[in-house]
Amino acid sequence: MQTTRLDLFQPSPYTNFMNETVVEMKNGMSIHVEAGGNPNHPCILLIMGLGGQMIHWPDAFCQALIQQGFYVIRFDNRDIGLSSKTKLSPIKPNLLKIMIRFKLGLKNPPVSYSLEDMADDTVEVLKHLNISTCCVIGASMGGMIAQILAAKYPQYVKKIGLLFTSNNQRFLPPPGLKQLQMFFGRAKSAHEEDVIQHNIKIAKNIGSPNYINVADIRRISKIAYQRSYAPAGVLQQLLAILCTGSLQKWDKKITQPTLVLHGECDKLLPAKHGRTVAKAINGAKFELISGMGHDIPTELIPQLSNLFVHHFKS
Repeated sequence: MQTTRLDLFQPSPYTNFMNETVVEMKNGMSIHVEAGGNPNHPCILLIMGLGGQMIHWPDAFCQALIQQGFYVIRFDNRDIGLSSKTKLSPIKPNLLKIMIRFKLGLKNPPVSYSLEDMADDTVEVLKHLNISTCCVIGASMGGMIAQILAAKYPQYVKKIGLLFTSNNQRFLPPPGLKQLQMFFGRAKSAHEEDVIQHNIKIAKNIGSPNYINVADIRRISKIAYQRSYAPAGVLQQLLAILCTGSLQKWDKKITQPTLVLHGECDKLLPAKHGRTVAKAINGAKFELISGMGHDIPTELIPQLSNLFVHHFKS
């Protein structure tokens, strides 16, 4: 039985069922963490995607996992939310050149950090909290980190759940141009309302088309903005994805039972990305979710949480 460091936590200001703490890393950075549920129950670690703060894991999704007998941990990746921000390089990277080399399967020069470094961050969080083993759910970029985590640190990962992610294999279908432009575009200004409106436009373009809840998007966007507005972090994380490249070498090392879920309506990462991940990992299962885009709508939380829970408990 794991003995989680409960003395490290204090009540979260965002939810009434989770507690928060800060994990000081060996590299001098800090990672902001929340946990909820019974710490004596099996642990599920949630890893969020590109530019997403831990609060972008819906409370209802976290509660569904907790209510089905799990201790749930979510955290801000480096450069996002309340976690440490890395220093920007004085030399501006040529993003177009890096993206072209990425699509051609060519190795890019090193940048500030890679997805491997983000997987190292993740295992440091587990060590700090005395979590000896867990199940992992990674969304989008978080799913890429989860693949590396499971392959590089198999002793910490019991089972894997992957949500609308990729392994960056060559020749996978690119994101829709409109979705790509919107996702990596900037708000009209750094003012709160302009950022919120931009986030609503993104959600309408990449989210589940029949389940767009503008009021909910506005609420989460407001909290995220007031916690930390750090657009430079999105670029830093994107560079980490591009410069890490294909994850096939990691997928070949994964032996844990893996479930890959992908949205039928995902226009940012088309469903073939998820199918390719499942094919690359020995014994992985794939399930296409009808009506889902590149998000976790409230209406699909029961289905998604039940699929992951069944996988983790089976």
